[in-house]
Amino acid sequence: MLTLTNNARTVLEKRYLRKDEQGKLVEDPEGLLRRVADAIAQAELDHGKSAKYVKGLAVEFYELMSNLDFLPNSPTLMNAGRDLGQLSACFVLPIDDSVDSIFETVKNTALIHKSGGGTGFAFSRLRPANDCVRSTNGISSGPISFMEVFNGATEAIKQGGTRRGANMGCLRVDHPDIIDFITCKQDTTKLTNFNISVLVTETFMEAAVKGEDYALLNPRNGEVVKHLNAGKVFDLIVNMAWRNGEPGIIFLDRINRDNPTPHLGAIESTNPCGEQPLLPYESCNLGSINLGNMVVKTEGVAEIDYGRLQRAVRLGVRFLDNVIDVNRYPLEAIAETTRGNRKIGLGVMGFADMLIQLGVPYDSEEGIALAEQVMSLVSKEAQKASRELAEERGVFPNFEGSIFDRDDGMKIRNATVTTIAPTGTLSIIAACSSGIEPLFAISYIKRVMDGTELMEVNPQFEKIAREREFYSEELMRKIAEQGSVRDLPEVPEDVRRVFCTALDIAPIWHVRMQAAFQRFTDNAVSKTVNFPEDASAEDVRLVYELAYKEGCKGCTIYRYGSRDAQVLNVSGKDKKEQGGAAATVVREPRPRPSTTHGRTERINTGCGNMYVTINEDENGLCEVFASMGKAGGCAPSQLEAIGRLISLSLRAGVDPASIQKHLRGIRCHNPAWGNGGSVLSCADAIGIAIGHYLTERETGVTTDEITERFSKLDMLVGACPDCGGAVEHESGCVVCRFCGFSKCG
Repeated sequence: MLTLTNNARTVLEKRYLRKDEQGKLVEDPEGLLRRVADAIAQAELDHGKSAKYVKGLAVEFYELMSNLDFLPNSPTLMNAGRDLGQLSACFVLPIDDSVDSIFETVKNTALIHKSGGGTGFAFSRLRPANDCVRSTNGISSGPISFMEVFNGATEAIKQGGTRRGANMGCLRVDHPDIIDFITCKQDTTKLTNFNISVLVTETFMEAAVKGEDYALLNPRNGEVVKHLNAGKVFDLIVNMAWRNGEPGIIFLDRINRDNPTPHLGAIESTNPCGEQPLLPYESCNLGSINLGNMVVKTEGVAEIDYGRLQRAVRLGVRFLDNVIDVNRYPLEAIAETTRGNRKIGLGVMGFADMLIQLGVPYDSEEGIALAEQVMSLVSKEAQKASRELAEERGVFPNFEGSIFDRDDGMKIRNATVTTIAPTGTLSIIAACSSGIEPLFAISYIKRVMDGTELMEVNPQFEKIAREREFYSEELMRKIAEQGSVRDLPEVPEDVRRVFCTALDIAPIWHVRMQAAFQRFTDNAVSKTVNFPEDASAEDVRLVYELAYKEGCKGCTIYRYGSRDAQVLNVSGKDKKEQGGAAATVVREPRPRPSTTHGRTERINTGCGNMYVTINEDENGLCEVFASMGKAGGCAPSQLEAIGRLISLSLRAGVDPASIQKHLRGIRCHNPAWGNGGSVLSCADAIGIAIGHYLTERETGVTTDEITERFSKLDMLVGACPDCGGAVEHESGCVVCRFCGFSKCG
């Protein structure tokens, strides 16, 4: 029996269920799961199984998914049994040092994004900026310029409205353009469709510890270009990550030591969230087991249901191996490499839910031990299932020469079997915590578009609170405002200890938990190390160094409040002054002057012509007001309110560019087009007018051109661009847990 939350049904209806040409649903959630189960079971026919066996296995697959014990990655849910048939989530494409190769890869990237996949690239083979180009007697523009080309192509492909294109951009730390790469996202309006990671070598890490120099090598000829101090470069990586969470780091040598097919070449990059290292032209399909469902109570005592877990692992491995056979790959080169290695990535989600049910704090030695225990079992059972498939179906075609090709005679079907993925939308469908992340919040307020406030409370916390009779709406709101229960005496101490959130947990525990899972994972682990807002750059440094020492394959951090626009805000977490103490700064606006000067601009909106007047005095911009040229549309009172608030903000010293940025991208149901771009709402129109005014002040050039300075994601990184709900940073991605929007798919 399929039981879904309202949020899960919303996500499925919006992003997964089949629709007709008019956009009407022609499938329900049960139908989706039957479609997927039937399609994946069909692979058994190619291995000599009977139609009766296929039918029975399809029932098992359906039950596994309908019980929410296991879900495959989103492209499989979306496309299995449909015409597109592209089922993989993760791809890596090569980029060689030629214009032909670069733009061939741009084309291939568009095909993958259109089919619902995400792509990873290493730009390390490209010659540096200002290097010679003999064919034209010119100079090269370098990797960063071509990343912008890929970014623009991704922006143009919206994956049919179901999944947004996402990229991972990697560069070796010894590339001559490494400094430009490390700082390329300092402006958060740039490269908005990329996560970026520095590929660090062990040579570099050792030099950084010692403060020694290391060599930068021109990939065109392998020559040493110059030397940099590794300690200073590492400082720059740390400081940029402290500023806005990027770049992440990938330990390149460690990934290649675990490369199961080194005879085929070196691994250069990962998928967008970093958990899946892949060879060029390789893809991988992922699936996740819901650990929250793997707990059973025996005489009132919660314990792990090992039988249910083992069954889910073994069925999950067979499911994912079948996906490789029925998959329709976007490129023949990808089909060949993927079928040659048959990599799968079985992982977990709902780990925080499992800990809560077992009464184990996330940030504890017991929590670390449980992670190792659970993932060890998953790994062991997954490898056993893959070996049994090898006996039944044969080893993966590139087995000879692989790390498994040895004298002990062990055969295996899949070059890799385990991966820990972010599971953003999957965890919404399964109503569980994401991946191996802790809870983001116990209770928070969802503010929907019409201004209504809805209280969202973790269901396990609400259940315990009601059973132990400390539940109240007032307490839930207090928790939402404070963002944590650890300092609330109204909540029993044992409950406070178990219900810890990402920001309650010291960064060291985040790293140790990632390392615990990594020890029993073939590929890599997607995990965000969360920092409080007042964390220092030195704190970030210690985490990166600890991730290296603990055996992680990479590290991604996020410091609360470090982006220009914040994700899910917990209202009790006030900004801190540089002195360190929490404070509330109240700024009185200066009085409106008696004389001002400025201009009025007419902008066409979906509600009619709007006239925006912007005035300034000797101190700068001081007022903005707007009116409509005809009746209807936005109410005059709303425009007056917006104008008053903007004017007060300007006279209180708020940067007009900041006001303009926050107005841009607000949308209503009736956008309009004009002068090269779109006007999404009346508020957006005011933002456009302020932008024009500021441009004229700075350059002396008058313009009425409408351009999108920000991508939709960056304009609304604090609110979901689809439903307006709060979004969260998790596992290197941005996810809305209300409607399922995900930056990374």
